[in-house]
Formats: sequence, structure tokens, C-alpha cells
Amino acid sequence: QVKLVESGGGLVQPGGSLRLSCEGSGFHFSRFTMRWFRQAPGKERTLVASMLLINGRREYSGSVKGRFTISRDNVNNMLYLQMNNLNVEDTAVYYCNAVYGSLSYWGQGTQVTVSS
Repeated sequence: QVKLVESGGGLVQPGGSLRLSCEGSGFHFSRFTMRWFRQAPGKERTLVASMLLINGRREYSGSVKGRFTISRDNVNNMLYLQMNNLNVEDTAVYYCNAVYGSLSYWGQGTQVTVSS
């Protein structure tokens, strides 16, 4: 059974930091490109960060570049998102996504709320 389980979300003040984690199981984790998406209330789900399989290249959306860092641990089937200097516009549900060809798996999401 394929599972992606996110954790690490919560309430943080503007300027604060959080580290999200995503644990994968039931599939060959190291073969998949891993990505983080987020969805704010009333908005579409958007890509935040990707870590490409082929060369390990990291890509970020313009709104988080320089503040967020994606990383992965293929030994322990873990994906991470280090989020620094958070602002209220980062408030959203954050989703972990694994993709390989036509296969695409999603986690259930973890809520991140940035508020004073």
C-alpha cells in the first residue's frame, strides 16, 4: 500500500521557521521525483519546490526561493521542506507528492498557519 505521510505543520509567527517532513512507503521512493505543493483557502494547489530525480536539482517557486529548502533522504524514504522567514502568505495546507512517469502519489497534507 502506497503511503505518503506529512508532518511538522503548525502555527508560527511571521519570521519564524518550520520543517516539514514526508515519509513514503509502499513504493520505490528513490526512483521518484519528489515535490511539495501547497493550497491556501479558496485557491488552487500550487507547486512550491521540487527535487528532480535525475540530477538532484532543486527548483522553487518564485515566492519561496531563498527562504525554503527541499531535501530528501532516500535511505529512510523521507522528504523535507525547511521553511524560514515565514510570512502570512505562506499559510496553506502543504502536500507531499511523488511522481514517476504516469504515477503520482499524494499525502494527506499538513496545515501551516503563519499568524501573529
